[in-house]
Amino acid sequence: MRRLYIKQKVFSIRDRYSIFDEQGQPVFNVEGKIFSFGAKIHLYDAAGMELLYIEQKLFRFLPEYHIYSGNTLIAVIKKEFSLFKPKLNIQSQFGDYSFIGNLFGMDFSIVRDNMVIGELHKVWLSWGDSYELIVENENDVPLFCALSIAIDHCIHNESDR
Repeated sequence: MRRLYIKQKVFSIRDRYSIFDEQGQPVFNVEGKIFSFGAKIHLYDAAGMELLYIEQKLFRFLPEYHIYSGNTLIAVIKKEFSLFKPKLNIQSQFGDYSFIGNLFGMDFSIVRDNMVIGELHKVWLSWGDSYELIVENENDVPLFCALSIAIDHCIHNESDR
């Protein structure tokens, strides 16, 4: 099991996040494009190499995001209509996942084949959006980090607009 901490940079004209491990060491950096229609966000490893690219699809009734590795589409995130608990479905080349939130959309269970394989918790009383991501499988870490950024954008940034 791996714990990561996602911290949004507050005073930035574009989306920027830093992702740290339990020892506070940087693991990933996330940067959005300035002045773009819809979110266009890049996930970089600690050496600065792009791993994944997140793109918001516009003109959808409910939010939808696509995640690419290079030019290859690897995941599609779609928010489902729900009255109380936010739910997002993810179709990816690694399998299908659901992110199921609590009443306030602050805590999510990451579910695959009816089994919880990870968690995402919004950290209260922090400057900017901060999350704790718990991932069972080390191979899922980059994808789940990208999914977490897209979910922050989808759930919290969309409601701010």
